[in-house]
Amino acid sequence: MDALYTRLLTCRFDETFRFYDALLPTLLGATRTRGTAEGPYASWDVDGQGVLALFDRAAMAATVALHEAAPDDRTMLVSRVPDVNAAYTACLDHGAAPAGPPADRPEWGPTMRNAHVRDPEGNLWELQSY
Repeated sequence: MDALYTRLLTCRFDETFRFYDALLPTLLGATRTRGTAEGPYASWDVDGQGVLALFDRAAMAATVALHEAAPDDRTMLVSRVPDVNAAYTACLDHGAAPAGPPADRPEWGPTMRNAHVRDPEGNLWELQSY
């Protein structure tokens, strides 16, 4: 299970993809598990655990209001959780600001469900199950 990993939101997907695709296998022993230079998404794992993901910033903005709420968003945390609705509610109960309610995302994967919150510092966190 991918407990917590970083997703970079990039405007230059092709160039950023090629950079990490060349370096992560050599430096970390990472394996690309999803995506190509065409985007909009790619990810790398080490020993079955997510270590980095890239997502085209414009594609992410279609899901979460990046530009209005925090125009400087370049990274986000991502966690796989057993129950997206319960995790979202728990985050809100502990002071998170809503950034996108729980929703099914079949275009991202046949069983993908996610929600987005912002921690007290304003960092974006995606809660997902699949």
